[in-house]
Amino acid sequence: MYEPIRTKSVHSTMAGTTSDFPHRSREEELDIQLAGHLAALLAVTDELRAPAPSTDLDTAAERLAQQVARLRGGRTPVRTTPTVNRSEPPLAALHERAHTLAGRALVVAASRADTAAAILAAERMDAHAAALAEHKELSAAG
Repeated sequence: MYEPIRTKSVHSTMAGTTSDFPHRSREEELDIQLAGHLAALLAVTDELRAPAPSTDLDTAAERLAQQVARLRGGRTPVRTTPTVNRSEPPLAALHERAHTLAGRALVVAASRADTAAAILAAERMDAHAAALAEHKELSAAG
């Protein structure tokens, strides 16, 4: 009643060619994501260091650079030199962006079970949340 299938299934031929390109494990993908979030947080931290230099930001930048290098197999991240730029966003916007990036890094670090990166991300979230609260108080008082 039915004619037998004479050709190979499209699905089986596609499944047979998966070795043609490299695959990464879930852990490798999470490492890449975490390194990206921490590198972005490092860039914003470097941006913050120009208009508002502090030892806390310097220390945070160094710790972030160490974590990014660890996740990237020892390759040091590209750093920006902090310079005062009149057209840069207000400090509150930079702190908000940094807080968001630290939150993303925390989520990935937690799913990856990377305690060192999770602690660093949580500390940076707290620091940027405190800075945002301070900016809101100053703008409300002024």
